[in-house]
Amino acid sequence: MGKQSSAWIAIKQKRRWPLMILILLSLSTAMAFLIRSTFDSCTISSSNNVSHFAREKKDGEGGGGSTDDRLNRNARAPSPNPLDFMKSRLVLLVSHELTLSGGPLLLMELAFLLRGVGAEVVWVTNQKPIEADNVIHSLEHKMLDRGVQVYSAKGQEALNTALKADLVILNTAVAGKWLDAVLKENVAQVLPKVLWWIHEMRGHYFKLEYVKHLPFVAGAMIDSHTTANYWKNRTHERLGIKMPETYVVHLGNSEELMEVAENRVAKRVLREHVRESLGVRNEDLVFAFINSVSRGKGQDLFLRSFNEGLQLIRERKLQVPSIHAVIVGSDMNAQTKFETELRNFVSQKNIQDRVHFVNKTLTVAPYLASIDVLVQNSQARGECFGRITIEAMAFRLPVLGTAAGGTMEIVVNGTTGLLHPVGKEGVSPLANNIVQLARNVERRLTMGKKGYERVKERFLEHHMSERIALVLKEVLHKAKRHSHS
Repeated sequence: MGKQSSAWIAIKQKRRWPLMILILLSLSTAMAFLIRSTFDSCTISSSNNVSHFAREKKDGEGGGGSTDDRLNRNARAPSPNPLDFMKSRLVLLVSHELTLSGGPLLLMELAFLLRGVGAEVVWVTNQKPIEADNVIHSLEHKMLDRGVQVYSAKGQEALNTALKADLVILNTAVAGKWLDAVLKENVAQVLPKVLWWIHEMRGHYFKLEYVKHLPFVAGAMIDSHTTANYWKNRTHERLGIKMPETYVVHLGNSEELMEVAENRVAKRVLREHVRESLGVRNEDLVFAFINSVSRGKGQDLFLRSFNEGLQLIRERKLQVPSIHAVIVGSDMNAQTKFETELRNFVSQKNIQDRVHFVNKTLTVAPYLASIDVLVQNSQARGECFGRITIEAMAFRLPVLGTAAGGTMEIVVNGTTGLLHPVGKEGVSPLANNIVQLARNVERRLTMGKKGYERVKERFLEHHMSERIALVLKEVLHKAKRHSHS
């Protein structure tokens, strides 16, 4: 129950931010009105059974005109919604859980995009705790308010919807357990219209009980090329099964987040408010880690790097602003063994005045507005994609990330951020990168500007909608062909 109450506190805290942001946006919009005068190319190519959507140009190539010209072209009046063809379609979304983690929240975002074009959307959550859960209650009501129907995963309504649906989207590998448990003898009838959206990069997800039906679905959608190739090789080598046609779809930032990221007044007020709450001065330099607190995310190694960076600054007598580390994603009420280790390390190194733990939250914009550098330190194979990375870049923040997983498809090393190795080998390189950005304000600002430009060119909501639209059209076409065969 401690974990649930902690998350519920995060939701209640979240409610204060939208009002503040709304007021700020209203004021700045009025000012902007007075002073203003006025897709990615998505292609399909198959290679090793992986269809790569949104093939990206090499950095610095093509486009023509200045960077400002390209950004202005992106900012013109929006074209028709690429998902309009989904109007009146019945879509069943199957989530393995409903929490504040990335997978369920991303599926919710897709649900709202589909509702926005008039699709009929039904949501089921396969794994729910027996006791009441405030987080689930809040998120389900958020969906109901947006017109998403919420059914029991095990009920007859879910089965009937799966049989009638034009499209069924399974979210994460673990959701595969729902197929046999609920559909039973009807599995074969539903598989041809299933799109399996996979976000996992950890080896323990490669279990036949989860993914035995994977070869028979209409397609798999994965967030990065690295993860898609990993799944192709791993399923073949470990399970002896073949991936279905696989579509790589890079994610995009929501319009709401971009509105805040591009509003100077909102960012300034949020920065002042958050820094005051943390006890950090405006002139201090903040390196933030915004992710769930777990060993795989690498907060322990980041703190070691941060401490080493502090030592380097003292030993070299460098003239830099006071630097701070902020860990967003903590659980104040139910501290895990790993989080206890983190806090003990901070105490042992006597850096309590430099390290700040912040409770997990749905609202990352206030923290992105208040920091100077994002650290993305996921270990092993890295992040499948890493949504927080493109969100930070939208706020013109440089990124210090591991050279693994989807981070390498987002961060341009030396241009929008700096990459370092995973594991203990990356501790000292990350420490040096921290010191490097602490010393060079001009480089920080330049990297942040380049990151923002990259987001505008590749990682906006309409880019993601276009990529997903291509996938959904293909899957619907396959399902229709199968039903007529």
